[in-house]
Amino acid sequence: MQDEMTLDLTELFGILRKRIWLIVSITFATTLISAILSFFVLSPIYEAKISIIIGRSEAVEANMKIDYNDVMMFQKLSKTYAEIAKSNVVAEKTINDLGLNVNTVNYLKGLTVTPQPDTQIIVLKYQSKDPIEATKIINKHASNFIQESKRFYPDGNIQIIDVAKVPESPVKPKPMLNIAIAFVLGVMISFGLVFMLEYMDTTVKSEEDIEKLLDLPVIGIIPKHIED
Repeated sequence: MQDEMTLDLTELFGILRKRIWLIVSITFATTLISAILSFFVLSPIYEAKISIIIGRSEAVEANMKIDYNDVMMFQKLSKTYAEIAKSNVVAEKTINDLGLNVNTVNYLKGLTVTPQPDTQIIVLKYQSKDPIEATKIINKHASNFIQESKRFYPDGNIQIIDVAKVPESPVKPKPMLNIAIAFVLGVMISFGLVFMLEYMDTTVKSEEDIEKLLDLPVIGIIPKHIED
């Protein structure tokens, strides 16, 4: 059993060594393409974010004591508020207020609204190629969201925790991560191609191939005659 395993591993490394040029070429190509795309082709995307907390209005809170059930209610309501934040109404109002040259569908593609688990906090994020534009958009969007939500929950109290600041570095692309992924993919693709080529290659090249194919021992070899 150990001999068979050793033989299999020897054959495996032999296959890889025989086509090492193919493995190196494909891996190098995928890594190089990823590096070029990440550093010179793909535009950097910046993300600005703002945090909002929801609760009862100050007038209601002054006359009522907040208990555990109230907290749980607002945690569940945060999902409803999140849907309001992602609505076309809020998006269109922000587009008009800032005079953006973008339609509602593309605008909402850059917007992310995430209720934080087990909290009354909602995080709004917006991605853009321009960090200053991303900051202006998310701040205005949050303001319009607060105004729109009061139509449905007049007793609700929504407050901004952290005003969005201009991001200093892009969130994507991530060159080193992309290169690492491309390297791994290149290795996997090249290995797969090498073994596929080996599987499709049915030619006989050695005595070992004959013994394995016919299950018979080789008893002699005719040498190749080279004329002077």
